[in-house]
Amino acid sequence: MLEKIKELICNYVEEDPADITENSRFIEDLGFNSYDFISMLGDLEEEFGVTIDETEITDVHTVGEAVKYLSGLKERQ
Repeated sequence: MLEKIKELICNYVEEDPADITENSRFIEDLGFNSYDFISMLGDLEEEFGVTIDETEITDVHTVGEAVKYLSGLKERQ
């Protein structure tokens, strides 16, 4: 899952996937703006077959938190 999320991230920012870690922060480290982040959420929903609750995602700041959130979401849905 981490590798697929890294691929999706690289559709929005110019980063080498090898430089993206679980501790990478979307805004501060990777340079996401809010529009890019929301757009990526749609891609994640499509890729992993889940529905992301936008109120829950506000607590996701790092790539690792995204992996953990999506893993839990897949288990619940």
